[in-house]
Amino acid sequence: MKYFLVITALLICFTIKAEEKQIASPDGKIVVTISDKNGQPSYRISYKDTPFINSSSLGLITNIGDFSREMSLEHDVQSSRIDETYTLPNIKQSNVHYVATEGVYRFSQEGKMIYDVIFRVSDRDVAFKYKMYPQKNTLSCIVKEEATSFVLPDGSTTFLCPQSKPMGGFARTSPSYETPYKADDAMGKNGWGEGYTFPCLFRNGDKGWILISETGVDSKYCGSRLLGHENGLYTIGFPQEGEMNGNGTTAPGLALPGETPWRTITLGETLAPIVETTVSFDVVKPLYEASGKYEYGRGSWSWIIGMDGSTKYEEQLRYIDFSAAMGYQSVLVDALWDTQIGYDKVEKLAKYGAEKGVGLYLWYNSNGYWNDAPQSPRGIMDNAIARRKEMKWMQSIGIRGIKVDFFGGDKQVTMQLYEDILADANEYGLLVIFHGCTLPRGWERMYPNFASSEAVLASENLHFSQGSCDNEAFNACLHPFIRNTVGSMDFGGSALNKYYNADNAPRGSRR
Repeated sequence: MKYFLVITALLICFTIKAEEKQIASPDGKIVVTISDKNGQPSYRISYKDTPFINSSSLGLITNIGDFSREMSLEHDVQSSRIDETYTLPNIKQSNVHYVATEGVYRFSQEGKMIYDVIFRVSDRDVAFKYKMYPQKNTLSCIVKEEATSFVLPDGSTTFLCPQSKPMGGFARTSPSYETPYKADDAMGKNGWGEGYTFPCLFRNGDKGWILISETGVDSKYCGSRLLGHENGLYTIGFPQEGEMNGNGTTAPGLALPGETPWRTITLGETLAPIVETTVSFDVVKPLYEASGKYEYGRGSWSWIIGMDGSTKYEEQLRYIDFSAAMGYQSVLVDALWDTQIGYDKVEKLAKYGAEKGVGLYLWYNSNGYWNDAPQSPRGIMDNAIARRKEMKWMQSIGIRGIKVDFFGGDKQVTMQLYEDILADANEYGLLVIFHGCTLPRGWERMYPNFASSEAVLASENLHFSQGSCDNEAFNACLHPFIRNTVGSMDFGGSALNKYYNADNAPRGSRR
């Protein structure tokens, strides 16, 4: 009995000593509460005193320690006001004024400083990330798991896109963020068993809306997904083991001190804050300077209606003439141009286009050991030596940019490939579009020559199935409120034909 009383007293003392801190948005409507109750780092979010995220866990589980429990929130908090302006030509708002409150919350374990959780709260967004510190002489670690979770209020419904299993789909190229959304669904599910791709939209009953995503992912971490559980619980999931044909680690490595990407939560009573949010870009910075001024604009693309067979010299001449006549700035020359047109004739196309004020984008296979996609050019973008040689040639003939297709998932090694392609392309003045790829996570600001990513069930599927044509309007009405809220979405060109094919023949009926 005596021992029971002692243990009970210790537990009561620990609970009494628990720290709880709050940080509010500049307008005071969003309040985040950070706690270490029972040694468990956690946070919760309210909007106008209404719960939008219930108590949810924080923490990192690494190969040098479990830092998700037995943690203490330090008393002192570093607080500051963020007031910044920036300009971007390729996001929803060209001139952005970002105002937020920042709080740095330090967690320790057994008296040792472990990590900070850095929160930024604006009038519509909450963003947070971890800054992990060295432990004695240990200057690196593997993050085996994030304890980060999001607990949605009872009665919330979901607008989510299920994650594909790896090494499936066309030529074993999945996951590529090309699955349909299930609208206004119940919680307690986990997609097709592999969770959901970001961004993830929730409706908090009749109280408002919540959008969860991530930003600031580069070569120093992996891309993540959201795993669904019972009772409104969603947790951060790392890439699947089978992605990239099983090569590369699923758990990211951090050099210490090191920071994770930002987790972002946008909320409001209506969908307006969801549509208008710029948080994906607000909390990141450019990783390098643009090598020159990058011009965006309108373009044409034969493949979307003519497929692989349209990548021919004469057809591309026709599309250059069409772009020039329409006042468009570019033509995308898609897969197989290296064999069906050839390098010499591509140089002629580039010269002809330049005379008419029309630049060219060239398609490339991301290639490597991660899928079986046969379309060429292959064996270039995955190798630094071949890639830079090719880019130097493109620069010499005035190519405007590249479209790189068929990536293999979200592992840290894949994020490194995206970054390497972008950084090299910038040296040669090339814009970059990604297809068959992951979600862009703040990349418009981080990489000045990043143009766009697909990462959506895009217009090409209208060619491939009647089902996509039947659901075209419904799916299109979702994108402004989910996928397109957090970044550029290369949906692909389209056509106003009654039937989705080049001959306007009665197949692929538009709805």
